[in-house]
Amino acid sequence: IAITVAALALYIAFTVAVTEWRTHFRREMNELDSRANTRAIDSLLNYETVKYFGNEGWEARRYDDSLQRWERAAVKSQTSLSALNIGQSAIIAVAVTLIMWRATVGVAEGRMTIGDLVLVNAFMIQLYIPLNFLGVIYREIKQALADMERLFGLIDEHREVQDAPGAPPLAIAGAEVRFEDVDFGYEPDRQILHGVSFVIPAGGNVAVVGPSGSGKSTLARLLYRFYDVTGGRIAIDGQDLRGVTQESLRAAIGIVPQDTVLFNDSIEYNIAYGRPGATRDEIVAAAKLAQIHDFVSGLPQGYATPVGERGLKLSGGEKQRVAIARAILKDPRILIFDEATSALDSRSEKAIQAELKLIARNRTTLTIAHRLSTIVDADEILVLDAGRIVERGRHAALIAANGAYARMWRLQQWWGHHRWLGGPRVPLLETLVDSADDGRAIGPLVELEFAMQ
Repeated sequence: IAITVAALALYIAFTVAVTEWRTHFRREMNELDSRANTRAIDSLLNYETVKYFGNEGWEARRYDDSLQRWERAAVKSQTSLSALNIGQSAIIAVAVTLIMWRATVGVAEGRMTIGDLVLVNAFMIQLYIPLNFLGVIYREIKQALADMERLFGLIDEHREVQDAPGAPPLAIAGAEVRFEDVDFGYEPDRQILHGVSFVIPAGGNVAVVGPSGSGKSTLARLLYRFYDVTGGRIAIDGQDLRGVTQESLRAAIGIVPQDTVLFNDSIEYNIAYGRPGATRDEIVAAAKLAQIHDFVSGLPQGYATPVGERGLKLSGGEKQRVAIARAILKDPRILIFDEATSALDSRSEKAIQAELKLIARNRTTLTIAHRLSTIVDADEILVLDAGRIVERGRHAALIAANGAYARMWRLQQWWGHHRWLGGPRVPLLETLVDSADDGRAIGPLVELEFAMQ
């Protein structure tokens, strides 16, 4: 009995201790496996950049280094598993040997019979086989838990933006949008918006311009409620966005983003993503409004043409027109144009601009633009700088005010004429025009602009 109890206690203690010890190797192996897969996927998705710089060998070495580290961790995990198995088997084997030796001595001394020896052996088999089975089960459960730790982490992750308990769906009447003294920052120590207030009347069109990093695209993200404001509020028809369901809010908004990412599927699928279940005629009608139907019809596979990973088989302008068609098909009450024609040539831009104005009619529209010529008809133009509205008004009034907007307008007009006339290159001015549209940054060059004319 003493041998049995001692073996049982030693087996349990050894199994628990070694299993806990080797779980570290399993976690490390899983982490390195995930890291290797991430590097492989990242390299494949950005294969064009890899080829641009001729870094195929570098990427291969990075992936090989990740696999080697995973291999070492996998060997440690398997070696520790073998050590656990050997230890468990050794404990059982030693215990059975000692008990059978004691029984054999008893038979030799006449205290036990051969039948008693067989009975003891049967008892040992009935005890240690289930014990070994339980040890294996415990080991497998701990290993499975280590493998699923990432899954459990995702389950425990709390969403940053959640619907309020019992939040009703958004009730759209005229679709008036209000930003009321909105403050926001992605990080507590880096505020992006400072007291931004404006109104987009029902069916109206408000345009936002400003330098990169001024917070223009942040307005669109807040309107979609990807983030909650840190101060003030955003309301649609008087309803605070934090008090309605996200599903109903996003169903009422359509967006044409500057950077369009498409699914690795057909053109028809990507257009129909705006409203799953749309008929073929509706998809074609949206494509015609987006000025892409003729292009698609001329392809050998037509609307069944695959677009590749992230739409890599289409040009930037073609992807943008697919995004426009997708937004048209959704038929939302509120539209956001985030540089909707930035990847188009001048002829296509003029053709689509007319269609966009037709689409935006009777819809509340927020237009984010760098090309000022595309927003001259806006009901109100906001000039955003460092998260603050520094100017606002209609195009003519802002030109007359001779402020930041007027400087931006003059420079863009001059630059367009300069390029059209084939004028001499001005490296410093060209760099500023291509990299920034901040009126303050280019202000010192305004006099140079007129002098060169």
